[in-house]
Amino acid sequence: MIRVLLADDEPLYRATVRQLLDADPGMEVVAEASTGREACELAVRLPVDVAVVDVRMPDMDGIAATTRITALPKAPKVLILTTFDLDEAVYATLRAGASGFLLKDVPPPRLLDAVRTVATGEALLAPSVTHRLIEEFIRAPAPRRLDGVTPREREVLALITRGLSNTEIEQRLHLSRHTVKTHIGHLMAKLAARDRAQLVIAGYEAGLNGSGDRGG
Repeated sequence: MIRVLLADDEPLYRATVRQLLDADPGMEVVAEASTGREACELAVRLPVDVAVVDVRMPDMDGIAATTRITALPKAPKVLILTTFDLDEAVYATLRAGASGFLLKDVPPPRLLDAVRTVATGEALLAPSVTHRLIEEFIRAPAPRRLDGVTPREREVLALITRGLSNTEIEQRLHLSRHTVKTHIGHLMAKLAARDRAQLVIAGYEAGLNGSGDRGG
């Protein structure tokens, strides 16, 4: 059972999302918050697997709340669900530790899939967000270095950055599931990444997005 915390200052929208999630036999909304600060307090007190968080909320916005929530011991994954498709909000929430970013007009089945995806440690971004992240990092003047990352780990990171799943990486590189997971574990340790979303960020910053490797 995936335990979900909803954080949104719009009661009607929050109730709609709760009804959708509670109707899924694999999910349970364990708490609701109307402010970022309240979301942090609930995440401390309750066992939560995924926090679905809006960006713009009173008394601490979703970005600050995400930073605090993802820093907790046994931190829940954070899925940002917002009306505002703004570059600065996207990157700030991912930097803060969010595992996914979707817009509120997402179809209900897509939202359910997103909660399941981030609960397992995968990264998930709206397609428009992924495209703009690629464009942003193409323009970035200073690529991130990947000190200590082996050539094979670099290959795995490049495929993660381009959105491939573990199964797809296994097939592309002809590796076993265990080997792929080992490489990912090493990458997370070497790049100080909390989860797969932060590996994606590291890959973008290093230029491993399929638009030209900027080295490292």
